[in-house]
Amino acid sequence: MSADSPTVVCDCRNNLGESVVWDEKTARLWWANIHEREIWSWSPTDGRAPVGTKLDERVGAIGLRQSAGLIVALESGFSFHDPETGTTQRIADVERELPTTRLNDGRIDPAGRFVCGGMDESSPQKGISAVYVLDAGGKPKTLINGIHCANSICWSPDGAVFYFTDMPSRRIDAYDYDVSTGEVSNRRTFVDLRDEVGLADGSTVDADGYLWNAQWGGGKVVRYAPDGSVDREVGLPVSNPTCLCFGGEDLSTLYITSAWFGLDVSARAREPHAGSILALRPGVRGVPEHRFAV
Repeated sequence: MSADSPTVVCDCRNNLGESVVWDEKTARLWWANIHEREIWSWSPTDGRAPVGTKLDERVGAIGLRQSAGLIVALESGFSFHDPETGTTQRIADVERELPTTRLNDGRIDPAGRFVCGGMDESSPQKGISAVYVLDAGGKPKTLINGIHCANSICWSPDGAVFYFTDMPSRRIDAYDYDVSTGEVSNRRTFVDLRDEVGLADGSTVDADGYLWNAQWGGGKVVRYAPDGSVDREVGLPVSNPTCLCFGGEDLSTLYITSAWFGLDVSARAREPHAGSILALRPGVRGVPEHRFAV
């Protein structure tokens, strides 16, 4: 496995794999299969097949907790999920009055809040969703309004910069982030993708402060320097990479989810591993995932 030759490490063929996180305490990878209403997990060292658990709603994003289990962004709100028992506990509803939206992408911030944005599934897509912040008190507050499809949520290693894309805008934005309050300011364009084939999907930041982005429809992941310049590109054997995280014992493996959702029959035949987990070792390390405060 190298930076130039990503390999299939988990041939799970998810419809829409997303929101991948590495739990360094258990050495397990966790991710969502959105439209199948599943949460999957897999250990690269125990020799067992990946395991998928069905939930009652589609799962847009997941996060680790300080205590046991996961926090999950379901299509209509936030819940805790206990992988040991398979049970979920509702925390808060979101956008129940908007039947065409669902929660889509999220990550835990450096202070232990779950920051998660939604998307509108109508056509044409409308900017009627939002990005929310859920703290340990369990009441979500709105961070950014007017969202079509939230993605690319992550932070610089010091937490001072928040990265985000409203996917149809074809740009990744950067904001100043106040870790003490969970508020954003000073929006500016970090990366302009209007001349690229793909759209910015999920992102993560490595220990050097460089942002890695999976580009839906572009068949690649791109590493951007803190000034937004392209540091490197890695081509993939799938058209639709969706999200990525660093994992493994020393956080030096980059794991990438993907999807066959949106591909026609001939495209699926050309991409037999679409929907699987890919991995590469890019020569840099990540940082541990933050955990929800309770």
